[in-house]
Amino acid sequence: MEEIRASTELPSILEEIELHTKDGQALVGELALPIGSEPFATLITLHPLPTHGGFMDSHLYRKAANRLPALLGVGILRFNTRGTESPRGKSSGSFDGGVLEEFDVAAAVEFCKSRGLKNLWIVGWSFGTELTIKYGPDHDIAGAILLSPPLHRATDADLLRWVEFGRPLHVLVPELDDYLKPAEAKVRFGIVPQAKVYAFEGEKHLWVGENATRKVLNQIAEILSPGFGELPTSY
Repeated sequence: MEEIRASTELPSILEEIELHTKDGQALVGELALPIGSEPFATLITLHPLPTHGGFMDSHLYRKAANRLPALLGVGILRFNTRGTESPRGKSSGSFDGGVLEEFDVAAAVEFCKSRGLKNLWIVGWSFGTELTIKYGPDHDIAGAILLSPPLHRATDADLLRWVEFGRPLHVLVPELDDYLKPAEAKVRFGIVPQAKVYAFEGEKHLWVGENATRKVLNQIAEILSPGFGELPTSY
């Protein structure tokens, strides 16, 4: 047994993929799946703001892809939204402030469906939460998980679409977030009956450090598989 650290990469089936949007863009990404079994859920991850360093390898998503297929039995889809670059490559197109990115979200969902993946959840982080809130109700997903939502681009009107949509909306808010703190988040998301806000004491917007990472991944595990308990810290 070895301790799971920030750089740990557990066994999984990794595939470099390319998503194709309806407006003609090619988005680079990666799909990580469990070995030896079908994933019981697949997480479609939407990264933080690319103009401020967000991309498919933003640390929570990289660690989720490195760990959760083996530890939880789920699939992880990561990709660069239009105009975003990472070591995997650069997606075509240009950043559009969350507007044309609607097509990027749709391409990711359709890709998962084309692969026969079930129980699809969208996980957005920061800017990715704006895309999740705005466009999640357009798709047949099981629910969504929001990490550090700023609620800058997403409006109350966008949130009200979730009321009719009815799918679970789990909101993970750091106590020391720069943009939206837990008390305000509970008010803003209070208009969505099925939204659940989780406050994380001492954490900040970027969830820096292994302790923060484990908090987030453990909460995701509990959401997807209630009663699962904490993820192993060694493998």
